[in-house]
Amino acid sequence: MSGPRAPRPPRAGSEPSATVTVRVQPRSSRDGVAGLSEGILRVRLTAPPVENRANEALVRFLAAALGVPRGCVEIVAGDRGRNKIVRVRGIAPDELHRRLGLEQSAD
Repeated sequence: MSGPRAPRPPRAGSEPSATVTVRVQPRSSRDGVAGLSEGILRVRLTAPPVENRANEALVRFLAAALGVPRGCVEIVAGDRGRNKIVRVRGIAPDELHRRLGLEQSAD
């Protein structure tokens, strides 16, 4: 008799996700979205860029702004620089832009 089955990993494409390039401006006077320029989301954070505090603040800020759990926001690249690639699970790209109050240009 075999032991309990391991849970199945989620199927690719079964949950919407959005990936966005973010440029962080740490030590700002307040947290907020500074806009979208050339496909890069600019975010201002009050946290300093030391001891991973700006990354943690970015995840908290985006989760709150998008209305998703913090576990759904993941920095997939750029954790040591200002430019980062962030994946948000459970939300489509157009919905991400809408929730952040950004307008998509119809190029």
